[in-house]
Amino acid sequence: MKRIKVTVNGILYELSVQPWETLLDVIREHLGLTGTKEGCGLGECGACTVIMDGKTVNSCLVLAVEADSRVITTIEGLANGDELHPIQEAFIKCGGLQCGFCTPGMIMSTKALLEQNPSPDEEEIRKAIAGNFCRCTGYTKIIESVKVAAKNMQRVK
Repeated sequence: MKRIKVTVNGILYELSVQPWETLLDVIREHLGLTGTKEGCGLGECGACTVIMDGKTVNSCLVLAVEADSRVITTIEGLANGDELHPIQEAFIKCGGLQCGFCTPGMIMSTKALLEQNPSPDEEEIRKAIAGNFCRCTGYTKIIESVKVAAKNMQRVK
Protein backbone atom coordinates (compact mmCIF):
# COMPACT_ATOMS: atom_id res chain seq x y z
CA MET A 1 0.00 0.00 0.00
CA LYS A 2 1.09 3.55 -0.69
CA ARG A 3 -0.27 6.71 0.98
CA ILE A 4 -1.22 9.53 -1.36
CA LYS A 5 -2.79 12.94 -0.98
CA VAL A 6 -5.01 14.15 -3.78
CA THR A 7 -7.37 17.10 -4.06
CA VAL A 8 -10.57 16.13 -5.84
CA ASN A 9 -13.21 18.75 -6.52
CA GLY A 10 -11.64 21.05 -3.96
CA ILE A 11 -11.42 18.48 -1.15
CA LEU A 12 -8.08 17.08 0.02
CA TYR A 13 -8.09 13.32 0.53
CA GLU A 14 -5.42 11.13 2.12
CA LEU A 15 -5.74 7.58 0.88
CA SER A 16 -3.96 4.25 0.91
CA VAL A 17 -3.80 2.76 -2.58
CA GLN A 18 -2.35 -0.33 -4.18
CA PRO A 19 0.48 0.29 -6.67
CA TRP A 20 -1.64 -1.00 -9.56
CA GLU A 21 -4.75 1.05 -8.83
CA THR A 22 -5.65 3.78 -11.29
CA LEU A 23 -6.93 7.26 -10.72
CA LEU A 24 -10.25 5.97 -12.06
CA ASP A 25 -10.28 3.33 -9.29
CA VAL A 26 -9.63 6.02 -6.68
CA ILE A 27 -12.36 8.30 -8.03
CA ARG A 28 -15.02 5.59 -8.32
CA GLU A 29 -14.14 3.06 -5.62
CA HIS A 30 -12.35 5.03 -2.90
CA LEU A 31 -14.26 8.30 -3.22
CA GLY A 32 -17.61 7.00 -4.52
CA LEU A 33 -17.75 9.54 -7.36
CA THR A 34 -19.38 7.44 -10.05
CA GLY A 35 -19.95 10.15 -12.66
CA THR A 36 -16.59 9.32 -14.23
CA LYS A 37 -17.17 6.20 -16.33
CA GLU A 38 -14.96 3.32 -17.37
CA GLY A 39 -15.56 2.52 -21.00
CA CYS A 40 -12.64 0.68 -22.53
CA GLY A 41 -10.06 0.78 -19.74
CA LEU A 42 -7.41 1.36 -22.41
CA GLY A 43 -7.48 5.14 -22.85
CA GLU A 44 -9.25 4.91 -26.19
CA CYS A 45 -12.81 6.08 -25.50
CA GLY A 46 -12.49 9.11 -23.19
CA ALA A 47 -15.40 8.13 -20.93
CA CYS A 48 -13.06 8.41 -17.93
CA THR A 49 -11.74 11.89 -18.80
CA VAL A 50 -11.05 14.15 -15.82
CA ILE A 51 -9.04 17.33 -15.44
CA MET A 52 -5.75 16.93 -13.57
CA ASP A 53 -3.76 20.09 -12.86
CA GLY A 54 -5.69 21.91 -15.60
CA LYS A 55 -5.28 19.28 -18.34
CA THR A 56 -7.50 16.43 -19.44
CA VAL A 57 -6.33 12.92 -18.72
CA ASN A 58 -7.79 9.48 -19.21
CA SER A 59 -8.08 8.45 -15.57
CA CYS A 60 -7.92 4.77 -16.53
CA LEU A 61 -4.31 5.32 -17.68
CA VAL A 62 -3.07 7.32 -14.68
CA LEU A 63 -1.81 5.28 -11.76
CA ALA A 64 -3.19 6.50 -8.44
CA VAL A 65 0.36 7.07 -7.16
CA GLU A 66 0.93 9.45 -10.10
CA ALA A 67 -1.99 11.54 -8.82
CA ASP A 68 -0.22 12.17 -5.51
CA SER A 69 -0.27 15.92 -4.71
CA ARG A 70 -2.34 16.65 -7.82
CA VAL A 71 -5.57 18.61 -8.24
CA ILE A 72 -8.37 16.69 -9.94
CA THR A 73 -11.75 17.89 -11.18
CA THR A 74 -14.45 15.35 -12.02
CA ILE A 75 -17.92 15.86 -13.44
CA GLU A 76 -19.25 16.09 -9.87
CA GLY A 77 -17.04 19.12 -9.30
CA LEU A 78 -18.70 21.27 -11.96
CA ALA A 79 -22.15 21.92 -10.54
CA ASN A 80 -22.60 24.40 -7.72
CA GLY A 81 -25.02 22.53 -5.48
CA ASP A 82 -28.22 22.12 -7.49
CA GLU A 83 -27.08 24.73 -10.04
CA LEU A 84 -25.61 23.06 -13.10
CA HIS A 85 -22.51 24.41 -14.79
CA PRO A 86 -23.25 26.26 -18.08
CA ILE A 87 -21.61 23.41 -20.00
CA GLN A 88 -23.94 20.88 -18.38
CA GLU A 89 -26.93 23.11 -19.11
CA ALA A 90 -25.90 23.48 -22.76
CA PHE A 91 -25.54 19.71 -23.22
CA ILE A 92 -29.05 19.22 -21.85
CA LYS A 93 -30.59 22.09 -23.83
CA CYS A 94 -28.96 21.11 -27.14
CA GLY A 95 -29.41 17.34 -26.80
CA GLY A 96 -25.66 16.74 -26.64
CA LEU A 97 -26.27 13.61 -24.62
CA GLN A 98 -28.31 10.55 -25.28
CA CYS A 99 -27.37 7.47 -23.29
CA GLY A 100 -25.14 9.68 -21.14
CA PHE A 101 -22.23 7.26 -20.81
CA CYS A 102 -19.69 9.40 -22.70
CA THR A 103 -21.18 12.68 -21.47
CA PRO A 104 -19.07 13.22 -18.32
CA GLY A 105 -15.82 12.81 -20.27
CA MET A 106 -17.13 14.94 -23.12
CA ILE A 107 -18.11 17.70 -20.70
CA MET A 108 -14.72 17.58 -18.96
CA SER A 109 -12.94 17.89 -22.31
CA THR A 110 -15.22 20.82 -23.13
CA LYS A 111 -14.41 22.50 -19.82
CA ALA A 112 -10.68 22.19 -20.41
CA LEU A 113 -11.09 23.57 -23.94
CA LEU A 114 -13.18 26.57 -22.86
CA GLU A 115 -10.75 27.41 -20.06
CA GLN A 116 -7.95 27.59 -22.65
CA ASN A 117 -10.00 29.03 -25.52
CA PRO A 118 -13.31 30.70 -24.62
CA SER A 119 -14.31 31.16 -28.30
CA PRO A 120 -13.31 28.01 -30.20
CA ASP A 121 -14.30 27.46 -33.79
CA GLU A 122 -15.75 24.15 -34.94
CA GLU A 123 -12.37 22.71 -35.92
CA GLU A 124 -10.94 23.53 -32.49
CA ILE A 125 -13.96 21.92 -30.83
CA ARG A 126 -13.58 18.77 -32.92
CA LYS A 127 -9.89 18.57 -32.03
CA ALA A 128 -10.59 19.06 -28.30
CA ILE A 129 -13.16 16.25 -28.16
CA ALA A 130 -11.33 13.92 -30.56
CA GLY A 131 -10.37 11.59 -27.70
CA ASN A 132 -13.99 11.19 -26.58
CA PHE A 133 -16.08 8.67 -28.47
CA CYS A 134 -19.86 8.80 -28.63
CA ARG A 135 -21.85 6.03 -30.26
CA CYS A 136 -25.24 7.76 -29.99
CA THR A 137 -25.27 11.39 -31.11
CA GLY A 138 -23.16 11.61 -34.26
CA TYR A 139 -21.36 14.62 -32.69
CA THR A 140 -23.52 17.33 -34.32
CA LYS A 141 -25.45 18.00 -31.12
CA ILE A 142 -22.30 17.73 -29.02
CA ILE A 143 -20.54 20.38 -31.11
CA GLU A 144 -23.60 22.61 -30.90
CA SER A 145 -23.63 22.10 -27.13
CA VAL A 146 -20.01 23.27 -26.89
CA LYS A 147 -20.76 26.35 -29.00
CA VAL A 148 -23.75 27.27 -26.82
CA ALA A 149 -21.76 26.64 -23.63
CA ALA A 150 -18.99 28.94 -24.90
CA LYS A 151 -21.49 31.74 -25.57
CA ASN A 152 -23.22 31.25 -22.22
CA MET A 153 -19.94 31.24 -20.32
CA GLN A 154 -18.86 34.47 -21.99
CA ARG A 155 -22.10 36.11 -20.85
CA VAL A 156 -21.44 35.05 -17.25
CA LYS A 157 -17.98 36.65 -17.21
